[in-house]
Parts: sequence; structure tokens; C-alpha cells
Amino acid sequence: MKILIPVDGSAHGEAALAFVAQRRWPPSERPQVDLLNVQLPLPPRAGRAVDPDLARSWHEAEARRVLKPAAAVLLAAHLEPAWFHRVGMPGVVIGQWADEHEADLIVMGSHGRTALSNLVFGSVTQTVLATCRRPLLVLRSPRVPTRRSLRVGIAVDGSAYSTAAVCFVIEHAAFFGPRARFTLLHVIEPGEHAPDAPPPGLDDDAEGGLGAPAALGEPAVTTGRRLFAAAGLPVEIECVSGRAGVEIARFAASTGLDLLVMGSHGHGALTSAVVGSVAWRVAASCATPLLLVRAPA
Repeated sequence: MKILIPVDGSAHGEAALAFVAQRRWPPSERPQVDLLNVQLPLPPRAGRAVDPDLARSWHEAEARRVLKPAAAVLLAAHLEPAWFHRVGMPGVVIGQWADEHEADLIVMGSHGRTALSNLVFGSVTQTVLATCRRPLLVLRSPRVPTRRSLRVGIAVDGSAYSTAAVCFVIEHAAFFGPRARFTLLHVIEPGEHAPDAPPPGLDDDAEGGLGAPAALGEPAVTTGRRLFAAAGLPVEIECVSGRAGVEIARFAASTGLDLLVMGSHGHGALTSAVVGSVAWRVAASCATPLLLVRAPA
């Protein structure tokens, strides 16, 4: 597994380091980890006035100040990171790096805090989402899960995107811990019902809850259930009713999920379009670490 961790010396960047450092892989499955620090270019006027070699040395020194302690965190966890620095716009450079080096996963802390579209993920994370389609784990709080084996929820809706999310989790199961608990979660939205069954009551949909008939969600979870069985991994199934973004966030918070995985349909440049409207609503409603898989299987 190839993991890219952008670091900038902030508390949110340190959260990404801590999350990866706390994972425990068998020696044969330890990932290749790249640390990347992106330094902003000098303003045009200052750039013209400063000797290029001096500017280069300054950028190198500033990058080393961030990268050296970051590498020490991972070395203490028996990982052997490579570190790099570049000069440019952070979000663009991170996305390009991930694509060029074929990262399996980008792990980032995000400064986004509110439900406003330009603040849900923070500007750098938002730009990464807009410039590359590599799987991205966004840690939206400096506090990260500490359990060796995580409780992981995977939101599924029967689409190729949710199948891609399931496939990613199975392929990289070691990342989540030796005894990770996996749950496939499907939200039955108003109007969704089995061909021979009446639709669920509108009052129940508005409130949500765990009492939705499992039969209604079976088509959406069938592929995921089959893939987990083929991989020899146990998985739990939960079907809830209500509005997808609201109920996924509610489930993550009420069950104490350590990580939520979602396939995202997003395509555009606006935050809600980049990650898909459901993922955006989930991110706006809860601080659970969110792993977005943005390319269909």
C-alpha cells in the first residue's frame, strides 16, 4: 500500500501522522509512506528581489523543519517514510503528486469546521478533491481513533461507487486493524421500497431509526455482502430509513464509528459537487474520519 501524508506542521497535519502511526501492520504488509511538504512560492516582487539559490535554501530549510519531526513519528512506529518537498499551491501539488506516484491513499487533516460549502473540508483539502480522484481519508479533528482495530462503517447504495468503496476496504483490510469490525450501511430513503412491499411510512422516514425492514435494503447490500464473504471477512449489515446524509451521520455518531467509508459521485469544482451531496451532508454533520473513494470499481 502506498500512502501519501501531506504535512504542514499544524495540529491537523499531526493528526494524519498520528492516525497512520497507530495502525499496526504485519511486517510483510507495511506500507510505503511518502511525506510531502508544500511551500508557498515567494510573492512575485520578493521572488524577483531574492537570489534563486537563497530562496531555494530557505524553502528547503522550512520544509526540513516540518518533515524531520514528522518522519520521526513514523519511524517510532516502525515505518520508514520517504520525505519530499515542493514549492507551489498546496492543494494542486498534493493532487498531482498523488496521481504521478499512484498513491493508494492520501491521509490529510482538514481545517474545515462548518457546514458552509467552502469550510466543510478546508481549502487545501477541497482543492485536492477537485484535482485528483485518489482515495482520500480526511481527519476533521485533531483527536484520532486510538484503537488498534477500528470499527468501520461503509455506506452503500448499490452503485459502482459504493462497490469501489467496499473493494478498497477489502483490498486494504490490514489498514483497519487485525480484528476490525465492518458494517455495511444502507439508508432507505422516502419512496424507496421493494417491488412487492408497501413503501415505509413517511413519519418513520422523517425520524429515521434502526427499525427499517432489512428486506428493503437487501439489493443495495448484496454485492458488498458477497465481496466480504469471498474475502473471508465478517461484516455486519444495517439498514436505516430516512435522508441519507442525515442518517449516515447519525449512525456514525450513535454507534461510535472510528471511520466512515463512502463512495462519492462528485465530479465538479464546488465542494458539494466534488464529493457528492450525500458525502457533503455527512461531513457537515459529524466529525467522524471520512474516507472517500471517488472512482468506480
